[in-house]
Amino acid sequence: MGSREEKKEYIMKTALNLFAKQGFFNTTISDIAKEMGMSVGNLYNYFPSKESLAKELLIYTSKKFGEEMRKINEMDIHSKDKIKKIVELYFKKAQEEPELVDYFMRVYLSNKEIFNNGCEGMLCVSSFVTEIMILFEEGVRKKELKNQDFFAAFGLFMGYIGGIAFLNRENILGKSLNEYIEPVSENIYNALKA
Repeated sequence: MGSREEKKEYIMKTALNLFAKQGFFNTTISDIAKEMGMSVGNLYNYFPSKESLAKELLIYTSKKFGEEMRKINEMDIHSKDKIKKIVELYFKKAQEEPELVDYFMRVYLSNKEIFNNGCEGMLCVSSFVTEIMILFEEGVRKKELKNQDFFAAFGLFMGYIGGIAFLNRENILGKSLNEYIEPVSENIYNALKA
C-alpha cells in the first residue's frame, strides 16, 4: 500500500465514500475497515475514533481545495477572472467528487458538534478560508474589490456557490452546472467589485 500517509489518505477516501452513501452517523469504523479489507484494530492505529477521522477529513479536503485555490491566487489576472476560476474549480469538484462537497455541506456544516473538540470556528478549514481571504485582500489592494467585512463577502461567495452546487446535487437545476459558471461568477463579482 505504500507509506503511512498514503494509507491514511486511502482510509479517508473510503470513509468519505461511505459517509456520502450511508450518512455519517450510519457509518461505523467497522464498516470502513470491512470496505477496505482491514481489521478494525489496524484502522484504529491510524484514527483513534470516527470523530478524529471526520476532523482529519475536513482538514484534508480544505488543504486540497486550498492548494488549488493558491494556484489561482498566484496568477497575475484580474479579481473578476480569479472569481470565475474559483467558481469553475468548485463546480468541477462538485461534479467530479460530489462526496467532497457533500461531506462539507451535510456533515461539517450541519453537525458542528462532531467538530467541537479541535475544529472550533474555521480552524479545520483554514487552508481554504485563507485563500479566500487572500483573494479578497488582493482585490481590495488592487482596487478591484470593495473593502468590506470578510464574513459578509465570504458568506456571499460561499453561500452562493455552495447553494448552486447543492441544487445541482438535488437535480433541481434545469441546466448543467457548467452553464451556471458565467452568470454566478458575474453576480459574485458585481456584488464584490469596488
